[in-house]
Amino acid sequence: LHAVRIITRTVFILSIVSLLADVASEMLYPVIPVYLKEIGFSVLLIGVLEGIVNFTAGISKGYFGKMSDEKGLRLPFVKWGYFLSAVSKPLMAVFTYPAWIFFVRTTDRLGKGLRTAARDALLSNEATKETKAQVFGFHRGMDTVGAAIGPMVALLFLFFYPGQYKTLFCLAF
Repeated sequence: LHAVRIITRTVFILSIVSLLADVASEMLYPVIPVYLKEIGFSVLLIGVLEGIVNFTAGISKGYFGKMSDEKGLRLPFVKWGYFLSAVSKPLMAVFTYPAWIFFVRTTDRLGKGLRTAARDALLSNEATKETKAQVFGFHRGMDTVGAAIGPMVALLFLFFYPGQYKTLFCLAF
């Protein structure tokens, strides 16, 4: 008998990238409403913004997942998705115009929609019927670790540098 390698190089890399992306995202999500309020957004406008960006992420997952399947490509969707999410983070600090903030936040969530289905298909391709739960469990676990680390990093940073939201956006990049 030879041991089956469950966590392949691809699964490991995708999981590490997901962990790091979640650290960056979760550093910002808890402070975005506070930052937006500070730059003049009303509570209503913040709610509208978050509704639009979450709708964008949700609807784009299906659209780009179908496109990824039709083209038979996965990696370009994954790479561009993570790229859009990463590059959008420091752009939150560039301008404070509501239209710009809407554009940047939507770009971030569009990146999530672009990558999610293709990434999951890559993970699925790396697993057998017997190892799917372990592969997806490992990936989700790494993702969750990132989601736990992110807010702690943000809180620690803002403890030492209160109100430095723009620097935090750049750090998340």
